[in-house]
Amino acid sequence: MIEEWHAWFGTFTGVVVITVAVLPLAVLAVWALTRHRRVTGTAPALAFGRSLAEVGIVYGTVPWVWMIMLPGGRGDSVPARVNLVPLRDLLEILADEPTTAVGQIGGNLLVFAALGLFVPMRFAAMASVPRILVLAAGCSMLVESAQYVLRLDRVTSLDDVLLNAAGAGLAALVSRRWWRGTAEASSAGRAEAEEAVATSVR
Repeated sequence: MIEEWHAWFGTFTGVVVITVAVLPLAVLAVWALTRHRRVTGTAPALAFGRSLAEVGIVYGTVPWVWMIMLPGGRGDSVPARVNLVPLRDLLEILADEPTTAVGQIGGNLLVFAALGLFVPMRFAAMASVPRILVLAAGCSMLVESAQYVLRLDRVTSLDDVLLNAAGAGLAALVSRRWWRGTAEASSAGRAEAEEAVATSVR
């Protein structure tokens, strides 16, 4: 039984399979949140946008964080390793096999990409690439510190922080065209709410 649980929750393959399997639940969550918001008077576009962003942040971030928090193969008896020299690990990765380099770099870029993609769409105050970079870097430093403290047989690396932040920044640029729409929808929603309050007072 323990081996079966480890196969699902303790391996990269298992986490990927579970993530794909729960995609319908994520879609259902977006629908339910959108419907709830529309019932409470939120404009349809704003209701859908906020619901999609909230579910997207969780669905697109939790599996990646879970995967990078899985312990390495040598257990907690291995001394924690730290690299605070910028680009040293990245250069070593680039010198490795192409498939390994693509997997390592691509995976690190995707860890907090969902934050960069959806946070500016959900929170107008975060609609800024520099702010997203700071947010992703902060989250990455927390994860790297946890890897060190928990002795997960992983390297706590500054390059991971840089790649995680870069991935979030690139994702933020991808969703930039929708930031203005989110801000405008939020303003329209506030205006409608204020008008409704004023009408009820009269």
